[in-house]
Amino acid sequence: MPEASFEWRSIRLRKHADFQRVYQASRRHSSPSMTYFFRAREAGEPAGAEPRIGLTTGRVLGGAVVRNRIRRRMREAVRLHASRLPLRTDVVLHPRKQVFDMEFVRLEQEVARVFATIAAAGARA
Repeated sequence: MPEASFEWRSIRLRKHADFQRVYQASRRHSSPSMTYFFRAREAGEPAGAEPRIGLTTGRVLGGAVVRNRIRRRMREAVRLHASRLPLRTDVVLHPRKQVFDMEFVRLEQEVARVFATIAAAGARA
């Protein structure tokens, strides 16, 4: 049974200040092909209840074609598994270059694992 998925535009982390809040309120976590940061938003913050996800792809990953392909692949994997995240959570993902060549099924499984880890950490907090 497929999971409910979010529209990418509705869950995208957009503002620099939002990215900075995630970095300041979290510490670096790693998985085999990405580094990620996350934080729970306070109830008083104006953003909606759905989770928000930001992607960063720096020039160290390669040229524009490589970075754009990494972003497209990451967006699709995130869109498919964003429903696993707790509500009112902000996440920033930093993919590594190997995401470019990785089989999409493996990428999807890793994103699902990362989101499950974030959900478990949110349940403990």
